[in-house]
Amino acid sequence: MTLFEVSTAAGWVYDLCCELGLPCNVANPLGEAWQWRKVKRKTDRDDAYKLIRLHLLGELPTVHMVPLESRQRRALITFRQRLIERRTAIRNHIRALFQAHGLNLPPGHKAWTDEARTWWGTAYGQPLSACGVDDLWRGEVQVELVLLESLESQIKAVEKKLDSLAKAHAGVELLKTIPGVGVRTAEVIAAYLDDPHRFRNARQVSAYAGMVPRQFQSGTIDRKGRITKRGPSYLRKILVECAWLMPRYNPWAAQLVERISRGQKRRRKPAVVALARKLLVRCWAMLRKREPWKLPESAAAPPGTPEHQPDPILSNA
Repeated sequence: MTLFEVSTAAGWVYDLCCELGLPCNVANPLGEAWQWRKVKRKTDRDDAYKLIRLHLLGELPTVHMVPLESRQRRALITFRQRLIERRTAIRNHIRALFQAHGLNLPPGHKAWTDEARTWWGTAYGQPLSACGVDDLWRGEVQVELVLLESLESQIKAVEKKLDSLAKAHAGVELLKTIPGVGVRTAEVIAAYLDDPHRFRNARQVSAYAGMVPRQFQSGTIDRKGRITKRGPSYLRKILVECAWLMPRYNPWAAQLVERISRGQKRRRKPAVVALARKLLVRCWAMLRKREPWKLPESAAAPPGTPEHQPDPILSNA
């Protein structure tokens, strides 16, 4: 048995062990049983000894290693998100340069259209070599504009590749049948859930994404707090973003948010998080059963009708 921790090269080592026919387990160092507390010495020898001891006791926290294809898909999805974050940072810097000199760009996306960028880039941007000491900020605008255009072209190339992969993925096409779920959300959910049969029930799926409440129980005390936020953060982020917009297009989502929030603004955020969790569970059920979206009967009922009828997807999950 080969034992090793999760690391940057864990996927490569796992694939190598599979090719050689060696059984292996990949340990999760974030597991509670693996945590080191109040120790005076921590060495690689100590780590190896603890790794073997936990394995022999059957308490070694392991992780599910996805196939190479799924890992590459996840990496490309994450890479796209990083490119978008870089683009956002550049846009914010350009806005800050204009505001520092008493100028304001058009609000929102209006400042980044081709016409607007051509206008303010020509009017205020200059090559850095041609800028004087008093207008070096114009050179910064020009440099940032060049970087912005390059980033946007690379983002389009990555999205084009992701679109071609999504069309060939049956799970992504299945999740796109949900009203309010687009290709970007569907590909993230399909990539991170991977094999839906590795989860035994809906609670395991929710716990994997860190969308179950924290619990503290001691004697007569039993408190539940905010969600644990364990597991893949990008999956959780994309689910919450989708849940904010989904009620506009999906009557089931709109009724769910309204029922949980009870029309109170302060309860809107918990209702959206609850919707994100339920959306993840439904996606898992759809992938496991290979069935398209089915609108629950309770969502199609007229306003004022009790919403306690069984859900066709969750009742059999």
